[in-house]
Amino acid sequence: MAIPSFVDTVRLHVAGGRGGHGCASIHREKFKPLGGPDGGNGGNGGSVILRVDPQVTTLIDYHHHSTRQAANGDPGQGNYRNGANGRDIVLTVPEGTVVRDAATGEVMADLVGSASEMVVAAGGRGGLGNDALATKARKAPGFALLGEDGDDREIVLELKVLADIGLVGFPSAGKSSLVAAISAARPEIADYPFTTLVPHLGVVKAGAVTFTVADVPGLIPGAAQGKGLGLDFLRHIERCQALVHVIDCATYEPGRDPLSDLDALEAELAAYGGLEDRPRLVALNKIDVPDGAELAQMVEPDLRERGLEVYPISTKTGEGLKALTFAMAHVVEQRRATLPASPAPVPVVVRPKPIDAPEFTIAHESDDQGGWLWHVRGDKPERWVRQTDFRNAEAVGYLADRLNKIGIEEELLAMGAQPGDAVAIGGTDAVIFDFAPQIDLGAELLARRGQDNRLEEPRPAVRRRRAMDAEYHAAKQAVKDAEQAISAVLVGLDPTDFDGDKPDTDDDTIDDEAIGETDGVTGDARDHSDGRHDMGKGQ
Repeated sequence: MAIPSFVDTVRLHVAGGRGGHGCASIHREKFKPLGGPDGGNGGNGGSVILRVDPQVTTLIDYHHHSTRQAANGDPGQGNYRNGANGRDIVLTVPEGTVVRDAATGEVMADLVGSASEMVVAAGGRGGLGNDALATKARKAPGFALLGEDGDDREIVLELKVLADIGLVGFPSAGKSSLVAAISAARPEIADYPFTTLVPHLGVVKAGAVTFTVADVPGLIPGAAQGKGLGLDFLRHIERCQALVHVIDCATYEPGRDPLSDLDALEAELAAYGGLEDRPRLVALNKIDVPDGAELAQMVEPDLRERGLEVYPISTKTGEGLKALTFAMAHVVEQRRATLPASPAPVPVVVRPKPIDAPEFTIAHESDDQGGWLWHVRGDKPERWVRQTDFRNAEAVGYLADRLNKIGIEEELLAMGAQPGDAVAIGGTDAVIFDFAPQIDLGAELLARRGQDNRLEEPRPAVRRRRAMDAEYHAAKQAVKDAEQAISAVLVGLDPTDFDGDKPDTDDDTIDDEAIGETDGVTGDARDHSDGRHDMGKGQ
């Protein structure tokens, strides 16, 4: 199987690199027990960039390798280290390449001008580390955000050759021979139709003007509707500044003559559209053949009556070529003078078009199991879902905080959503939640959304310090009580009196009687006191 040397249309799959995940880390350093979060951000993914290179003339490289993907970003690390960004991929294309979206057919960019470029697949953004997520209310987040996926799309690259002069004619009219005669280009030349299967460019210099000439494959009636090679190569003359009709004056095909050939070519150009304003020249070729010279003399007056400049030529002998090349240079010079100066190339980045619409939409739809769910769509909520690590409860709470902040919960309640209803966020890869509003009627809010109560408990060092303080105060109180008891014994009082309650025991009665026998007054007083105390106890 022959390997093509010229490719002007390719289908290319491009994918930007994925952003690196953020890091959840706590700073650890000697003599700094409260180091705080130090997780770095993930690096951005690499992008796929198309750039015009004047040295490239074909898209053949992408014909053989039709998938291109940029590098992923590195994940963040502890100690405030951010991940490295992924390396971009630069794809060089010829000048005049049109980029289309393969799914919609929409033109994304028309790369004209040296060094013009566009970002056709942007890399994903890296996830934030817990250092970037720290706030006054959440001083030490125990989670980080995931990196986003890069753009992934299929595009169609379509090359439209940039030339000043386009040669148009029937097969075997002598277009390739004309390019070879007036320039250094050497296209294939043979005595059978459709020898030229790909466009050829030649650089021509006439006086002080230098211009390019494009040899376009032959056209036949019906080319504008796709007959022959028409549609594949008619686009190559869209950018030409002027057209030259190469008419075969020595054809042996029946029913053909220079006037009918010119009418057929003009009909195809009109059917294709967009070429009405291009200046035309007519080159009556093969006048080196006797019959061709006579026919050229016959039709030349009729062509001039139509307002066309006519030049009889012979690519074999070179007759008339100098006049034709200077006429081409004059037309190109006039055309260039009327065109506005091309602006400096500006890099093009493909981004979604901004629209005046709410941040999200909610619809009540049926699911695959025959039930109903609430479907939330929107750029922000879908991106936030992709950034969330659902294995981390705190990260899920942070997502709920963000969704509630833009009013999704309020809108669901206003539309009649009930606790426990299924809520899907996203498109084909939607994530489904059970609706749990932050505040239910008659329910108590035990914690803020996105806040883990376990994180509010004292740290181990605080708990140890408080336990040591409690033990110290208990021991201090015990020593104080012991000192008071010893002091009471030394002065001859019952230590239990310091408790404000004297136990009623036999030993105490004997002691009271012994004391009463020794000192009746004192005993009586104590007896009355004991009676009052017991009464108080009885009461």
